[in-house]
Amino acid sequence: DVQLQASGGGLVEPGGSLRLSCAASGFTSDYYAISWFRQAPGKEREGVSCIDSRETFYSDSMKGRFTISRDNAKNTVYLQMNSLKPEDTAVYYCAYNIYCSVVAGSVDAYGMRAWGKGTQVTVSS
Repeated sequence: DVQLQASGGGLVEPGGSLRLSCAASGFTSDYYAISWFRQAPGKEREGVSCIDSRETFYSDSMKGRFTISRDNAKNTVYLQMNSLKPEDTAVYYCAYNIYCSVVAGSVDAYGMRAWGKGTQVTVSS
């Protein structure tokens, strides 16, 4: 079974940066996709970004401050988040699939085959 472990969250001041990691295990192929989602208290889950074996995708509202990357040797995907704002406060989750799905400008969660436990990101002064 595919297992995902998200890490790297924490408390950061507005304008600061964090790098989240999603370590994946339980598969051997390089043809996979990892997506990041987030959910703030009282809000619906929203897609942040996705990376597959060839491309990167960002939800329209996330473009510009977030960068996704992957290290195939480590089966790890990173989400670099810069210029963080209080509204970025949320639990961030990573999810596994074999392709990225973007619907109406947002990374979509349909068909995700595995989810990691989230990591809390709090942006506050």
